[in-house]
Amino acid sequence: MAEPVQEELSVLAAIFCRPHEWEVLSRSETDGTVFRIHTKAEGFMDVDIPLELVFHLPVNYPSCLPGISINSEQLTRAQCVTVKENLLEQAESLLSEPMVHELVLWIQQNLRHILSQPETGSGSEKCTFSTSTTMDDGLWITLLHLDHMRAKTKYVKIVEKWASDLRLTGRLMFMGKIILILLQGDRNNLKKTSKVDVDSSGKKCKEKMISVLFETKVQTEHKRFLAFEVKEYSALDELQKEFETAGLKKLFSEFVLALVK
Repeated sequence: MAEPVQEELSVLAAIFCRPHEWEVLSRSETDGTVFRIHTKAEGFMDVDIPLELVFHLPVNYPSCLPGISINSEQLTRAQCVTVKENLLEQAESLLSEPMVHELVLWIQQNLRHILSQPETGSGSEKCTFSTSTTMDDGLWITLLHLDHMRAKTKYVKIVEKWASDLRLTGRLMFMGKIILILLQGDRNNLKKTSKVDVDSSGKKCKEKMISVLFETKVQTEHKRFLAFEVKEYSALDELQKEFETAGLKKLFSEFVLALVK
């Protein structure tokens, strides 16, 4: 982890020092850091609205955007999406420098203005999803199989940037020779092609050996991934557990097991 990022995390922990305000959810040299901040921002009629902000700082942050998830008992799902989109737009202006505290301050100062904008989402349900049981009308999930991978280190960085740019979450999974990409996000972004392979000279080329195994709307039993992570598994049961935890046991049985046989 880069020193500026370590310093940023230390500062955030010192600022959000009250009980339950700050929690590190995961930390990895390969996947980056995921943490949660509980704060409040002024809404209509000077009423404070509680916000749960989950940030994923990839290993190449702050050169790339952080992953952001918004949750609040007092906001609709559409409002949560609007707040997230505004935060990501603000984050784009802060690239290359630590930005989380700036983003928290910005949403505290601008939430009322954001909520005054007309809602574009279709749902009026409160944005109170859990990480294990989420259903979002605009959220889709797809499973991709990669037949091969050249220049793995470069490839992983490209896929991470690809996911970040398209605002997709999920997993890049390695188990032996099996390479899978499990993605969640807007269906249009999931369908976009990307130059994600690298040839022997280091030049990007369109991946010819990638296939779509499965695609569907996210269902209630499906886990909502908060970030895009790269994971390696030493055994099939570890990979199976990942799918089962995500509520994708049937998907594993129907598509992944066939790749092992």
